[in-house]
Amino acid sequence: MPILRIDPQSFAPADLAPALSVLRSGGVVAFPTDTFYGLAADPTQPAAVERVFAVKGRAAGEALPLVAVSMEAVEQFCGPIGAAGARLARHFWPGPLALLLDAPAAVVPAVHAGTGAVAIRVPGHPVARALTEAFGRPLTATSANRSGQRPAADAAALADLDPSLFVVDAGVTAGGAPSTIVDARVSPPRLVREGAVPWNRVLTFLSP
Repeated sequence: MPILRIDPQSFAPADLAPALSVLRSGGVVAFPTDTFYGLAADPTQPAAVERVFAVKGRAAGEALPLVAVSMEAVEQFCGPIGAAGARLARHFWPGPLALLLDAPAAVVPAVHAGTGAVAIRVPGHPVARALTEAFGRPLTATSANRSGQRPAADAAALADLDPSLFVVDAGVTAGGAPSTIVDARVSPPRLVREGAVPWNRVLTFLSP
C-alpha cells in the first residue's frame, strides 16, 4: 500500500503531487478529513467511481458524498446554493455539515445513486481542502473502510483495504459522528442525516 506521509501543520500543496497524479489517472486516494479518512476519486470519471465502490465493497445504489475547498468552489460545481444554504455554509464551513444540492450533469450517476442530488461540504481538515483545491474540482469523500465496518481514524486502520490504494497519511483524525446532511433547497430545510452537527443547532442559523 503506497503511503505519502504529510504533516498537516507544515505541509506545502506541492507535497500532494503524488496523490494528485493518482487521482488524475482515475485512481483512488485515502485522505484525512475532519471526521475520518475518506476515499477520494474524480466524481466525473466512471472508472474512478467504480473503483471507489470496489475498494469499499459497496453495493450500487448508495450515494457518495463530496468535498470541496470553499463555498465558491461548491457553487462553481453545483450552481447557486440558495439563501438558506448560504447561511448554513457561512456558519458551518469548514466543518462536518453537508448540503444536499443538485448534481451537475458531469457527475457520474452512481455518485448520486440516480437521485440527481449530491451531499457536499467544505471539510475542516487542511489536507482535505488542499487536495481538492489542487485537483481543481470536488472529490468523493465516502469513509475509507469496507462497507459495514468502522470508519478509519488513522492510516493504520486502512490495512485491510485494497493493497494498491494510495494513502495520504496525516496522522489521526478527530473521529466522532459522520457529517450532518441538510437539504436546504426546500422550505423549510429538511434534515437528511443527523451527525456531528445537531439538528437543533442547524435550526438556529436558518432564520434570516
